[in-house]
Amino acid sequence: QVQLVESGGGLVQPGGSLRLSCAVSGTISSIYAMGWYRQAPGKQRELVAAITRGGSTKYADSLKGRCTIFSDNGRTAVYLQMNSLEPEDTAVYYCNAGSTSNGAITGIYSGMDYWGKGTLVTVSA
Repeated sequence: QVQLVESGGGLVQPGGSLRLSCAVSGTISSIYAMGWYRQAPGKQRELVAAITRGGSTKYADSLKGRCTIFSDNGRTAVYLQMNSLEPEDTAVYYCNAGSTSNGAITGIYSGMDYWGKGTLVTVSA
């Protein structure tokens, strides 16, 4: 089992920055990739960014250049630094570990899949 707890969401003005954190605990040895996803009201959940154990990354086109995903050396946390935020970035942001992020980077969707409960990011003046 893997547990994921997101934090760092909140209200930010357009053009502002935010860093989201995801605390990872449990049996992480089997986890190859982790990532951040978001879901805006009335829309499907979508990839924001994903990172593999080896440090390979993938970013959504809409956020490329505006965000960075990284993890600590022990892989007990994964972070999402977001800059130049726009109102369209308003969503609940979810942390993922496992097959969804595996598939986003490698195209192979297999193994267990874990999700956090999400943290709300609101971009508004």
